[in-house]
Amino acid sequence: MKISYILIALLVFYGCNDSTTKEANNASPLSKFKIAFVSDRDGNSEIYTMHADGTKLKNVSQHDSLDFNPTWSKVAEKLFFYSKRDGNAELYTVNPSGSELKRLTNHPATDVLPELSPNGKTLVFMSDRDSLGKNVYTMDLNGSNLKPLTKNQFYEESPSWSPSGKDIIFTRQLRDSADTSHAANGEIFIMEANGSALRRLTHKPGYDSGAKFSPDAKQIAFYGLNMESETWDIFIMNADGSDLTNLTNDTIECYSPDWSPDGQWLVYTAGSSGNYNLFAINVKTKQRIQLTDTDGRNESPVFME
Repeated sequence: MKISYILIALLVFYGCNDSTTKEANNASPLSKFKIAFVSDRDGNSEIYTMHADGTKLKNVSQHDSLDFNPTWSKVAEKLFFYSKRDGNAELYTVNPSGSELKRLTNHPATDVLPELSPNGKTLVFMSDRDSLGKNVYTMDLNGSNLKPLTKNQFYEESPSWSPSGKDIIFTRQLRDSADTSHAANGEIFIMEANGSALRRLTHKPGYDSGAKFSPDAKQIAFYGLNMESETWDIFIMNADGSDLTNLTNDTIECYSPDWSPDGQWLVYTAGSSGNYNLFAINVKTKQRIQLTDTDGRNESPVFME
């Protein structure tokens, strides 16, 4: 998933903020959008789609194994995700109707978190196939031209393309020799799509991950640890790392943001270790809308166009 298992274990619920509102389906400003997400409401983790007002819910993956972290490609008109249905974590693609499921990788290593490039030709994903750590890889959509873009012993996760396809942002875990914490310090990095020109964008204490470019490429949203409240919040910053703002600044744990196609909203996950639901927040007004209200886990939401 685009939140690591390390971070899932750290999430602790502190209560909802009163500014969150539940909108009637016919009044939701999000009703024109569709989202994909992961839910265990049917007993195991499955990929679902629904309109962002909560209507037309559909189980897309329908498998008794674990399916995680959907991403949407507008150019391919397909969902990409990873699943353990064949014994280990591999990359898959499927139509939003649930048809034409296709396995994209076949390797004994762990391949996770796929996202297709804006031109529809290249997948970026994470893999530990080099036996060093989880590193960033790319490959052509047909499985050829496999390339490691990073090759080190750092823990890395959450790769995502810039809207132009020129750059990739991701998280790298940095650990000082004196740091004995479980998650250490995760920072957001950016590099060109060939792995060159690596540079660090965030310099804040605590773990930061799940970075996504806004549709106009001017801002980046991510989730990170709020050191004052010791909870996870949604942050936004300029694409160069400047003007960092805590968008949620809440007592509820918030993670895995994704931008709406018009750049006005972020959809994200929030809740306790046993109960997570989907929310949306307007990046300008900070209006919040709860999108799901079920027991269990609803997480990793992404907008579909």
